[in-house]
Amino acid sequence: MTSHTKPPIWYLSFIQSTSGGTKASQSDKMNVEHEVGLLVEEIRRLGNKNADGKISVKFGVLFNDDHCANLFEALVGTLKAAKRKKIIAFEGELLLQGVHDNVDVILLQD
Repeated sequence: MTSHTKPPIWYLSFIQSTSGGTKASQSDKMNVEHEVGLLVEEIRRLGNKNADGKISVKFGVLFNDDHCANLFEALVGTLKAAKRKKIIAFEGELLLQGVHDNVDVILLQD
């Protein structure tokens, strides 16, 4: 009789990392990309060209817009993801309602 043992955890992690991850992580990545695309559309809709010719909108305008509130489950997270991808720029690491309402969110890619 042969005994079946589970493979070590490091092996499972290695297999998962070399096989391109899980469906959930690929799905999450697609959702983030989709939400970033929607964010770009909303910045274009609500923003205006600044002195540099780039489209800019105040964080408070984005946060308080009814359409954005219904569209984004986590606006701040989507903003952070877009900043990491260098699609938008804003001062600071994180934007909070009220405190950062007057911070410009600038669309870098048009």
